[in-house]
Amino acid sequence: MKLDRKEILKALETITVAGEGKNMVESGAVKNVITFADEVVVELTLNTPALHIKKRAEVDIIKAIHAHVYEKAKVKVNIKVEAPEKAQSSVIKGNAIPGINNIIAVASGKGGVGKSTTTANIAVTLAKMGFKVGVLDADIYGPSMPIMFDVENEKPISVEVDGKSKMKPVESYEIKLLSIGFFTSPSQAVIWRGPMAAKALNQMIFDAAWGELDFLLIDLPPGTGDIHLSIMQSLPITGAVVVSTPQAVALADAKKGVAMFLSEAIQVPVLGIIENMAYFTPEELPNNKYYIFGKEGAKNLAEDLQIPFLGEVPLVQSIREAGDYGRPAALQTASVLEKVYEEVTRNVVSQVVLRNESLPPTEAIKITTMAGCSAVKK
Repeated sequence: MKLDRKEILKALETITVAGEGKNMVESGAVKNVITFADEVVVELTLNTPALHIKKRAEVDIIKAIHAHVYEKAKVKVNIKVEAPEKAQSSVIKGNAIPGINNIIAVASGKGGVGKSTTTANIAVTLAKMGFKVGVLDADIYGPSMPIMFDVENEKPISVEVDGKSKMKPVESYEIKLLSIGFFTSPSQAVIWRGPMAAKALNQMIFDAAWGELDFLLIDLPPGTGDIHLSIMQSLPITGAVVVSTPQAVALADAKKGVAMFLSEAIQVPVLGIIENMAYFTPEELPNNKYYIFGKEGAKNLAEDLQIPFLGEVPLVQSIREAGDYGRPAALQTASVLEKVYEEVTRNVVSQVVLRNESLPPTEAIKITTMAGCSAVKK
């Protein structure tokens, strides 16, 4: 059978590449299509060397040609990676904090999905693995880390570093912590405009004596707003982790969160999605799983967006209780939850290693307009 090149191109128009808004033909990713009888070679150029995106593109191309053109076609995909050059005016050099190796932003599109609880438990698990860890509670209007680490009444003290006065983070369970909650009373509402919140964050980031850290986790507020932009303007974020429950409403917002990080003006690698409150198992029925918020919604979203799925965390009462009592659930030795968070954290670390091996360091951004996060200073 003689394959038709036009039919193949039409089939390829049904495929999009992660981070691209257009199909792979329209975006220019498909550079050439060569046919020899029932054989076809597709030459593809991607702007990311991420292995999972390259593999997904290859699989999608083979499936599309088999489904829309000829099911017995012999398909070969040649992929070339050409990272686009960033205009010098679109970014500013990242203000990396000396001594901090990786900065991970933990985000959620929607509030109440367990983002802060997940951040706390990942931090604890990293520390148990032997890493040096810090947590910056960037949820200015709803700080929760002081409660989750049982340090509500603690205050950072001032120390002198290289002749300058710095804040010494509060330490709990071998985690270094800073939060606006240390500087306000529990009953006091933080009523600040964006610039004031950004200034407070910058002080906690750059006026702190973080010391040597393998990981600094930043617990972002829900949504995609001013605080997120302030953080990414201030720091070169290694990668972002998005937390969501399986329900459709949360997934819609999680999708926006992923889109924010991958947008042209931001370009922060997304390490993956974590599904929280994935299922409920009653203590008296340990073999039963009840999918209260839906089944595998975040996992399916990760597949659709072609980003890694980092694991699922069940809906367990003791996770909530542990956070309320200030002792994260991952500290429960030899428990099911310890194993759950260990698996999720190992997946996060694996993605950080892969990201650092395959991509250049992220740079802090300089956005001059809020119009869809699409305009950068020229």
